[in-house]
Amino acid sequence: MSKGLRLTFLIHVVVCVIAGLFLFLIPGRFLLFVGWAPIDPIASRLLGAVMLALAWGSFRGWRAREWAEVEILVELEVIFTVLACVGLLRHLLFGWWPWMPWLIFALFALFAVAWIVFLVQGKRRTD
Repeated sequence: MSKGLRLTFLIHVVVCVIAGLFLFLIPGRFLLFVGWAPIDPIASRLLGAVMLALAWGSFRGWRAREWAEVEILVELEVIFTVLACVGLLRHLLFGWWPWMPWLIFALFALFAVAWIVFLVQGKRRTD
């Protein structure tokens, strides 16, 4: 498994743990801080739980040594980040939003590109 993929997994663990804990424990204060309103505490806590679960998956991916161990996880990350980008962009383009939601979109987009690149590289190596 490439060093780039391992580094991406590690960065993803850190980002997901931080965001996941904030969303799970203090969703209202966190989302107000990042400029996201209105706030649904139930959906926010569910998203926090999802992000913590993704962090665990990425931690397991970071520890893995072979492509076969992480292929399904990388596919899941591609699907999640691309759909998150589509959903966020739908709102960002049709309303006025402060800079923080755009930054969150950019972060999802960067992860989406990285996961797609690693998925394509992994598939090429196994073919």
